[in-house]
Amino acid sequence: MQETGWAKINLALHVRARRSDGYHAIETLFAFVDGGDGIVAEVADADRLTIVGEFAEGLSAGGDNLVSQVLALLRARYGADRVPPLAVTLTKALPVAAGIGGGSADAAAMARLVRTHFLPELGDAVLARIISPLGADIAACVASATCLGVGVGEELSAVPELRLAGTPVLLVNPRQPVATGPVFAAWDGIDRGELFGDPAGRAQLLAARNDLQRPATAQCPAIADVLLELGALRPWLARMSGSGATCFALFDAAAERDAAAVSLAQSHPHWWQLAGALR
Repeated sequence: MQETGWAKINLALHVRARRSDGYHAIETLFAFVDGGDGIVAEVADADRLTIVGEFAEGLSAGGDNLVSQVLALLRARYGADRVPPLAVTLTKALPVAAGIGGGSADAAAMARLVRTHFLPELGDAVLARIISPLGADIAACVASATCLGVGVGEELSAVPELRLAGTPVLLVNPRQPVATGPVFAAWDGIDRGELFGDPAGRAQLLAARNDLQRPATAQCPAIADVLLELGALRPWLARMSGSGATCFALFDAAAERDAAAVSLAQSHPHWWQLAGALR
C-alpha cells in the first residue's frame, strides 16, 4: 500500500485579520506539486511508524506524529475491524518547517491510503471533514488540487478558471527552518485587500501577494536571496510559499524550469530543490 504526500504551495496568501481565537483570517490559493513524501504501509500485528529519508532526523515517530494521529482517528471512528494495525514507513523528502505543508500532506496521504484500502465509501469531502481538526491546511491536502482556501484555510472552493495543472514549477529552500507561529505573530496587522476579484485569472494571480513574506524574511534573510535568484531566472511568477522559507517559481516551459534548476544547483549547491509540475 503506497501513497504520496504531495508538496503544497501557496500561490498567494493574503492575511485579512487577527481572530479572537488566536488564528488569522486568510485567503490563500493552494496548489500542489507532483512530488513529495512517500508512505508505504502493510498490515501488521500493531501500529508502527518508521521515518526515513533526507529530512527524517529529529522527527517523532510516536503517537504525536500526524500520520499516527490520522490512523488512530479513523480507527476510532470506524473501528479496528475496518482499520487494522499498520506498519508504516514515511520517507521524508520534503524539508520540515518549510511552508510546503509537509506534515499536513503526510497526514492527508495516510488518510487517502486508509480510504483506498479499507474505507472506499469515503469521498474527499467526508475524509477532509474528519481529519481537518488536525491542521488548518490538511483539508486542502486531501484532494491535493488547486483550490481557494478562506477562514483559516479550511473553507475550500474550486477555482476552475485558473487552469494551472501541468505548469512547470521549481521549489527552492535554503535549508533553514521557519516556525509558522512567530511569522504570523509578526504580521503587521494591515489588511491589504482580497485575494481575487471576479474573474480570477493569471493577471490577478500576478497582482496577488504573500503577506507573510516580509515577517518571514525578517526571521530568515536567506528568503530574499532565494527570491532574488529565482527572479533572475525569468519565471512568470516567483513567490514565497506559506510562512517560508520555501519559494517557488512557475515557468511556461519545462525546459526553462530545468535550465533554472541547473543554474541554481551550480550557484547554490547547498539549497534544496524540487522540480516538477503542478497537479
